[in-house]
Amino acid sequence: MGNWKLNDIRWDDFDRSLLDPEIVTVVKAASMVEYHSKDYAEYLCSVFAGDTEFCNAAVEWGQEEIQHGKALRQYAELADPNFDFDSTFDRFVSNHDIQTDANESIRGSRCSELVARCIVEVGTSAYYSALRDSTSEPVLRQICKNIAADEFRHYKLFYSTMKKYQKSEKVGFISRLITATSRLAEAQDDELGYAYYCASGSTGPYVRSENINAYAKRVFPLYRYEHVKRGLGMTMKAVGVKPQSHVGKVVTFVGWSAFQRYARHLEKKAA
Repeated sequence: MGNWKLNDIRWDDFDRSLLDPEIVTVVKAASMVEYHSKDYAEYLCSVFAGDTEFCNAAVEWGQEEIQHGKALRQYAELADPNFDFDSTFDRFVSNHDIQTDANESIRGSRCSELVARCIVEVGTSAYYSALRDSTSEPVLRQICKNIAADEFRHYKLFYSTMKKYQKSEKVGFISRLITATSRLAEAQDDELGYAYYCASGSTGPYVRSENINAYAKRVFPLYRYEHVKRGLGMTMKAVGVKPQSHVGKVVTFVGWSAFQRYARHLEKKAA
């Protein structure tokens, strides 16, 4: 499983003086989303029944994602000894049940399912790279470095398998573009917003837009140009656009400009 274990983390290097309470809340939310990956792995094995090689890889992927959750959980508990992961996680999953016995992909084809998985790995690899580069706390930096490397490797797994199914299912550029765009839009769905709501310990009513914006307000400022550029490049590759082409360069420019505008919008709302 992967190239690292929980015991490889230098936990004794933890420096409480470098903690950012808002980042700790974000880490708590991430720990729950990552730990929930077992159900996603089961879903993939249902969708790809008969493809033993990929199902074995999906099971291993799920185990590595759970390890991410465990590492982030241990860090969150180190940073906040009052954090009760078990009860908070139970609260989170009670509102986010995942259908694990699907007969076919909700994306319409196996290729499209893998395009969507590529987009998820794009987001996570960029996110943990940004989190790593934004903190000076050494233990969190090490955890995020390890996770970001795993997520990039996971992207390559889903991308290579997607190329195989693209040929057999003949899924064209437009279909892949629609899948990628819709999955990017789902980044604003309830999963992260509700995870953040649970992680913050809020007991008031859950208001979707408020919690999604609160999460984004704390996360978006962490990203630098290189994080967004790399993420856009990986996204274009999954769709079938060469990042270094003229079209790719235009997409990168427009994407980074849009990202900056949205980040400024969040700052204004917060003010």
